[in-house]
Amino acid sequence: MSSNSTADNLCAPDNNLCIVRVHEQAVIIVPTLLLLATLVTLLALCLLRYCPERKRTRITAPQRLHSSSHRHTQRHSQRHHLQGIDAPPGLNPLEHEELPMSVQQVQQHVSPTLAAVPQMSTERHHGAFSQVTALPLSFCMKPNDTVCLYRARIDNRDVTLRVLKESANSSEKQHFLGFASFVSGLGPHPFLPALLGVVSVQSPLMMVVEELQHRDLLGFLWRCRQDNSGLESSCKMTEKRIFTMAGQVASALEYLHSQRCIHGNVGARSVLVGGDLTAKLWGLGPAYHRRTQANSLGEVEDMEMKKWQAPEVLGRGAVSQSSDVWSFGILLYEMVTLGDPPFAQLMVTELLQYLQRGKHLKRPATCSNSLYSIIKSCCHWTPQQRLSMSELIRKLQAGEKSANGRTVVRLSEPIVIDKYLREAGYERAHNYSVL
Repeated sequence: MSSNSTADNLCAPDNNLCIVRVHEQAVIIVPTLLLLATLVTLLALCLLRYCPERKRTRITAPQRLHSSSHRHTQRHSQRHHLQGIDAPPGLNPLEHEELPMSVQQVQQHVSPTLAAVPQMSTERHHGAFSQVTALPLSFCMKPNDTVCLYRARIDNRDVTLRVLKESANSSEKQHFLGFASFVSGLGPHPFLPALLGVVSVQSPLMMVVEELQHRDLLGFLWRCRQDNSGLESSCKMTEKRIFTMAGQVASALEYLHSQRCIHGNVGARSVLVGGDLTAKLWGLGPAYHRRTQANSLGEVEDMEMKKWQAPEVLGRGAVSQSSDVWSFGILLYEMVTLGDPPFAQLMVTELLQYLQRGKHLKRPATCSNSLYSIIKSCCHWTPQQRLSMSELIRKLQAGEKSANGRTVVRLSEPIVIDKYLREAGYERAHNYSVL
């Protein structure tokens, strides 16, 4: 009312121009300023939200090398201990990577496509990594041309980086990410190595897995052979310790079976050993391969570890829970012999006929009656007569209680790699590394 009376007092009733000028500030200027302020705020939020990501995506490795040399020199001096992965001198290709460290659960039996890669809830810059160094293989039998292994630390924790080379094609990238999705979908278990994150934003693609200090069990057993004095406490493999570690692997295997996952690759090479001698089952590559294939028959033709396979698998049958039990019996044999190959006296081509005649693994001199009884029960010719996983775990627990925890298993004969490859049935160079 006051504004209308003011306009009436200042302007004639028919003077519209005068009335507009009187109300100009309230009706035009203030709303316009509010609208401009809103637009500026939205523009600033958009720039903050999208520009950093766009900048990271557009910067390629050569551009980082030339256009950001001064900035990289600063970072390199601050983190001089970082070793670049497949990088030219002076350039760390992981400099701008984002590391998702918190993996959400995905649906079981997810199709291994790029779209099926689990969504990550927390991302970190690669600056969190330190002490990145290449992991040497215990011995090289079949080099992997697409995946490299590195050791690193993040959040004061040792991790293993399973890195896909940047030269990988789209099919190899899809397989790599599909495997990461598969492992994530299995969920956590105390005796499966923890998947801590997946780098899938930019190359190089990477899986971040907890590191276990003693790495694979096969190499650990071989090192125990060399420690004949028994001075190193970690290498004191007693029968009790064998039962304990075997029970941990059996627990992981039973869990995988409950997830409808047949391992198909059980052996000392596929078990990782922690600093506290906790054994964790890994080597899930063949399981993922079967998950992506419609038909798993005859797949043993593509695998080198035939001496670890059950007779029905050697005969081109499908792998099953009972065939995993057979391979577990071979694992027990490896543990009690400190890494001897099974059926060392036989050629691979003779193995199936040998087993058909009712023959078994010979009892090692270091093996007790109770442990050898479990090995034979696992390696029965008829799948239905082998131990179930629940029975196997129950026998291992009972054996652990009564096992000798003082006498250390010792073998003086060192492992000769060429001899081992021949006796283990490797027909050509192969790399047993499981990560």
